[in-house]
Amino acid sequence: MTSPAGAPEGAGASGQRLRLLAVTACPTGIAHTYMAAEKLVQAAQALGHDIKVETQGSIGAENVLTDNDVRQADGVIIAADKDVDRSRFAGKRVVVVGVAEGIHHPERLIERVQSAPVQQGGASAAAGSATAGQAGSGRGVTYKALMNGVSYMIPFVVVGGLLIAVSLALGGHPQASGGLVIPDGTFWKHVNDIGVIGFTLMVPVLSGYIAYAIGDRPALVPGMIGGWIANTGALYGSKSGAGFIGAIVTGFLAGYLVLWIKTIRVPKFVRPIMPIIVIPVLATSALGLFFIYVLGRPIAWLFEHLTSWLAGLTGASAALLGIVLGLMIAFDMGGPVNKTAFLFGAGLVSKNPEIMGMCAAAIPVPPLGQGLATLLRPGMFTDQERETGLAALFMGFFGITEGAIPFAAARPARVIPANMAGGAVAGAIAGIAAVKDSVPHGGPIVAVLGAVSGVPMFLVAITVGAVVTGLTTVTLMSVGRARTAAGAAGPASAVSAPATVASAPATVVSAPVTVASVPAPTPAGAVPEARSRVLSGYLTERSVKQELAAGEKEAAIREMAELLAATGKVRDLDGLVAAALAREELGTTGLGEEIAIPHAKTDAVTEPVVGFARSGEGVEWGALDGAKARLIFMIAVPEEAAGDEHLRILALLARKLLDAGFRGRLLGAGGVAGTMRVLGEIR
Repeated sequence: MTSPAGAPEGAGASGQRLRLLAVTACPTGIAHTYMAAEKLVQAAQALGHDIKVETQGSIGAENVLTDNDVRQADGVIIAADKDVDRSRFAGKRVVVVGVAEGIHHPERLIERVQSAPVQQGGASAAAGSATAGQAGSGRGVTYKALMNGVSYMIPFVVVGGLLIAVSLALGGHPQASGGLVIPDGTFWKHVNDIGVIGFTLMVPVLSGYIAYAIGDRPALVPGMIGGWIANTGALYGSKSGAGFIGAIVTGFLAGYLVLWIKTIRVPKFVRPIMPIIVIPVLATSALGLFFIYVLGRPIAWLFEHLTSWLAGLTGASAALLGIVLGLMIAFDMGGPVNKTAFLFGAGLVSKNPEIMGMCAAAIPVPPLGQGLATLLRPGMFTDQERETGLAALFMGFFGITEGAIPFAAARPARVIPANMAGGAVAGAIAGIAAVKDSVPHGGPIVAVLGAVSGVPMFLVAITVGAVVTGLTTVTLMSVGRARTAAGAAGPASAVSAPATVASAPATVVSAPVTVASVPAPTPAGAVPEARSRVLSGYLTERSVKQELAAGEKEAAIREMAELLAATGKVRDLDGLVAAALAREELGTTGLGEEIAIPHAKTDAVTEPVVGFARSGEGVEWGALDGAKARLIFMIAVPEEAAGDEHLRILALLARKLLDAGFRGRLLGAGGVAGTMRVLGEIR
């Protein structure tokens, strides 16, 4: 995307024609990414500057900035609500803001770039000013860093957990003294060992990539080693490591420690080795020693005193003890609190197997509950999370609590309480029913292998606990339904997708959606056949409404869904509404400029379909500019056909709707025929 070739020489407040570059990206949808790009181009044109804009998203970077572009550039604007690598802009003036700034204040950004700080060189440049540049973007650098760590951790959880589960299922044998044991030297023992390595690595990977998102490559080593130390209790006198919570702590400490070290002025001859030797060595040593000598002591103290406290509860009622054990098991899933409860039950397995029965019922609840949540409300989760949810269900069956860690790491404030609620219920039911587990292991697998007495109630406890966790999770996640795009993002998730943007002067080419050609004029009042079918025929007269009756967003979405249903392409109206509302929970589809484009990928529709309606009073949609939506498009695409088609429709609409003249004509069009004639301009 470039400004027009005919921009006047010497334009701009500085009197100098600038060669500018920009990168736009947002985590929740194509529209804000594309709108920011378009606004920057329009502002550059008005000020007499040249600009090329790279858009980034789930289908990859489009209109990518080349090395030659960077060499010739006078400055760079990054308007993004996700991490953007800035190392390639070393030596250039760089302004870093949220995507909303690119939409609402493009002229101001262009003026700012002339006095912006110069991006420092070296491998560490990518995130060197993260705190300053991203403080106002989306949920901020903290959330982005956390999600970065979670996304890299998930494959380790899935691979490690599934290998352990398979090896236990096919090669494990229950023994009274050692739980499910796989004989040494066997094939399945080796498979189990590989899985254990995956699980061992997941905690330092989480920590390392949180640190990487904050401090770039120099922070990766201290983050990973810090995570390993946090998870190795023996280094600081604890019988249990700090688990994934400790990894989150070390990840952020490592990232910000590296950022601080970067601010220290050093002699010029030292600068080349700072990112590859000095910073990693200093940060790793400082963080590791700090955890061992300072943070590790409270963890060891907590482990010791929790064990003593639990010993004092053995005379309490079975229900109370079950609740306490269930809460602890589900809290940190492998951390000191979880390990205290597990080892307490395992230590009494021969004398008091009822205690291990309580633990065994709570152990599978977090992964089963989170897996169930992805099935109950799939629209709330990303594709990666839904796949992880299926793996979590499998791991839960085999008593691998860690299967829920990706969900807890991504949304600790919602997932951990939900896990604890389900764990407490499962533990209480098992305690009241006096379920006994004769091996130090948990999950339905121990019942299948005959290590549990009172199997029916044991399974009831697990099932009820998992249902409580699943329902609580989706309920707590629904609380944020009214969030705006400026405060929303989705994990491990929701993605921004770029439009295809050409670099030829004065040309912006959207993704290639085929639109029927317009035939010769027809008599007044008639709608030409081609123009009665817009966006490859996805939008027709039947899916156009002159005036919405609804006055608020949820009702408007249902009314739009009913409009799409009139085309005969909707098989499940309620399912379509639910999918569209779930998408809104990830971030508003109100784009500003009185536009809203709610959309859904769902098998509630049989083929792609688009609807359009106007609202005279406007509907509050949570848009970035605060404007009510008066022009509302709704897009629905089947899951298997979504892909690029879903993104292309969004791109085409977003581009055309940025034209104020087009919006005016659409608002003023009379009747369905007139509306379709205006919509026929979408190409």
